[in-house]
Amino acid sequence: MTAARSESKQVEVTAADLPLHCPTPAVALWSSHPRVYLPVAETGEARCPYCGTHYVLKGEAPKGH
Repeated sequence: MTAARSESKQVEVTAADLPLHCPTPAVALWSSHPRVYLPVAETGEARCPYCGTHYVLKGEAPKGH
């Protein structure tokens, strides 16, 4: 499992991207997995349970998130 995580990509997101979901709108529909919302604002980072993409929040989360 460690090898799969090291091969997964890291994506920086901002408050404008919240609420964050994976796959993002930039991903082609034919190659995507079911949409899952990720609580990146809670800890500053989150990992998609389907594809392993690691999302990191840059800057501050908006109030109320």
